[in-house]
Amino acid sequence: MSGHHHHHDFAGEKLVSAARAALVDAGEQWTDMRADVFEALAAREKPASAYDIAESVGTRRGKRVAANSVYRILDLFVRTNLARRVESANAYVANSHPGCRHDCIFLICDVCGSAVHIDDDRLTGALRSAAQGAGFAEVRPVVEIRGHCAECAKGELL
Repeated sequence: MSGHHHHHDFAGEKLVSAARAALVDAGEQWTDMRADVFEALAAREKPASAYDIAESVGTRRGKRVAANSVYRILDLFVRTNLARRVESANAYVANSHPGCRHDCIFLICDVCGSAVHIDDDRLTGALRSAAQGAGFAEVRPVVEIRGHCAECAKGELL
């Protein structure tokens, strides 16, 4: 694995188009429901639960949407690199660069709940190597660092 690398982050309609292309390239269909779930997730500034997304999609569609259906779609999105799961919060964020495969390190603010991700395959590569050395296959490092974001830390100094 290499260290830091550069990739193109998408937003808005370009993100939705990149996600659609990545899902189709993975052999999956881009349905109206999947589109609605992805758009609701991508519109969030902070990690969102399946219940949050189900509520947003239900409001948009004018009818109740089951969280179980949203969970299945979010699991598909994680498998196909369209979304990332913040394990400790049981919440999800849209991947702003769905065509780029790498491990993700989340920095999670305990005050405001924001989650920022950084890419550094050197760090997660060491974890991956250790796990593979212990006989694990299909290793997916999940690294989450909790603390206070710069904005919240500034507020504490006042």
